[in-house]
Amino acid sequence: MKLLTEIPLSKQSKNLIDYNSNMLLLGSCFVENIGEKLSYFKFQNFQNPFGILFQPKAIESLISNAINQKVYSEKDTFFYNEQWHCFDAHSKLSASTTVDLLNELNKQIELTNKQINESTHIIITLGTAWVYRFIESNQLVANCHKVPQKQFKKELLSVNDIVESLQSIVSLIKSVNSEASIIFTVSPVRHIKDGFIENTQSKAHLITAIHQFLSEKSSIENCQSSYFPSYEIMMDELRDYRFYAEDMLHPNKMAIQYIWEKFQEVWISNETLKTMNDVGAVQKGIQHKPFNPNSEAYKKFLIGIKEKQLQLQKTYPHIIF
Repeated sequence: MKLLTEIPLSKQSKNLIDYNSNMLLLGSCFVENIGEKLSYFKFQNFQNPFGILFQPKAIESLISNAINQKVYSEKDTFFYNEQWHCFDAHSKLSASTTVDLLNELNKQIELTNKQINESTHIIITLGTAWVYRFIESNQLVANCHKVPQKQFKKELLSVNDIVESLQSIVSLIKSVNSEASIIFTVSPVRHIKDGFIENTQSKAHLITAIHQFLSEKSSIENCQSSYFPSYEIMMDELRDYRFYAEDMLHPNKMAIQYIWEKFQEVWISNETLKTMNDVGAVQKGIQHKPFNPNSEAYKKFLIGIKEKQLQLQKTYPHIIF
């Protein structure tokens, strides 16, 4: 008896992820879920330098600013609720002084520029098609920083708006890094604050736009772009509230693990899966809490873990436990 309908998946034919890969992850909070898995298994990756970015225009802005090496200045910041903020970045970058904020913004721009140039894979997760425009400057913002909503105009990006944004994102990346594989996905997190119907409309715009872009991508030279169905796996294969966190909106650990395993099936090379098992064994060994830390058995166990660490680091020097 089959108790679920599975999304058909097939292994990528080229540029699979291995331990020589270098990944940049940008977008919604689901990026951080997958990023945590990549970090746990010691893949080289760089996640959300400007914090969580929910909508495509914010991601496009970051990539454009990074490639063009924008230098943030005081005019790009504002003071609210006893902190300095920037509308281009998440509140995790906000600071108590404008100097600290600007230092962090410009540092992350430099790091992002470097990462875009060096990445073998860039994973972009779109969360919503709803955007907020700051009325005073007519600027689309990445984060409202709890500034009163009356100061913003809420808009729904059209499918064409999103397609144009994706075209810009990919063209910008390809202008400095023609070899990177770009993986698009839609976050399975539901944005119910926008409304139930509005959330569905938003996701529909994102999915339609990505597929429209992918069907037309031949206009961009060396465009190695694809779609991974995180949203569809959550909505179809995991269509049960036992796969949600307590807020009933975010995937829980079980769901994240399930989607991560599906991602492995598609994007991780079979040879790399063996190395992941070795890394996982070391990670579990490091986290293991013995009943008797002074026992000979535990000392031998630690020696074995250390030997595995050294062997992995000999093959992949970037791995640090």
